[in-house]
Amino acid sequence: MSYKLTIDQKPAYLHIIVTGHNSKETVMQYMEEVMRECTNRNCGSVLVEEGLEGPRLGTFDVFVMMSEGAKRFVGTFHAMAYIDVNGDGGLMQFAENVAVNRGIPIQIFSNVPDAEKWLLHQARDRS
Repeated sequence: MSYKLTIDQKPAYLHIIVTGHNSKETVMQYMEEVMRECTNRNCGSVLVEEGLEGPRLGTFDVFVMMSEGAKRFVGTFHAMAYIDVNGDGGLMQFAENVAVNRGIPIQIFSNVPDAEKWLLHQARDRS
């Protein structure tokens, strides 16, 4: 495995920090694990804080991953806040647009406090 997940169960969501080597395979593998953790813990809200090292993925890879992932993950998450600490803002916005257009309730953030605030707001709206 070329990544490590650290999981912190919060009252309203899971906070998952992922570190390791950046690749398409790594992202797909860790997202499968995130989905399993959310399902096993019956928690549809998640904050993913990605800190993968290495060259950034290209636009085509991001498009394919988000499109394929949406087919697998739709209905799993109520809300997903996503931070890529090494990411390109434009590419991350593109990834968000692709996912949202395919039914994944995701929002990209640049910091944890804003992501947490959004997740808690989403939880209140569902109550």
